[in-house]
Amino acid sequence: MNEEYIEIELEEEPIELCKLLKVLNLVEGGGQAKNLITEGYVGVNHEICTIKRKKLYSGDILEFDGEVFQLSLSEDATPVERPVEQLTPEPKVAAENTVKQPAKNKRKRTKKPKVDEKTGRRPISFG
Repeated sequence: MNEEYIEIELEEEPIELCKLLKVLNLVEGGGQAKNLITEGYVGVNHEICTIKRKKLYSGDILEFDGEVFQLSLSEDATPVERPVEQLTPEPKVAAENTVKQPAKNKRKRTKKPKVDEKTGRRPISFG
C-alpha cells in the first residue's frame, strides 16, 4: 500500500476520536463528529471505528473523507503507555447433554380453599 499520510502532532495523548475530528476542523461540531463516527464514516488503523470516544495514541492512523492522517507525538510531550485492549470473552456454550429443568413453584395449590357456607368468604390463615 502506497498511501501518503498527513502527519498530526499530538501535544498530549491519548485524545478521543470525536475531539480529534473537531480539533482538526474536519467537522462543524462535536455532535456531527459523533454522528459520523456511529454511522461508520471514520476509520482507525485501517478499520471502521464506531466508538465515539475511542482513545487515539501516537502511531495510530485516522482515515476520514478520503484523507489519511498519522498521529505522532511532539518532541516535548511525554509518551503514555498504551493500554492493552481487552478482548470480550466469548460466551460459554452450554453442554449439549444438559437438560433444562422446569422452574419450581414455591407453593402449589392442589385444593381450592374452603368457603364459609354462611358468608361465602374464604377463611384467612395466619400460619
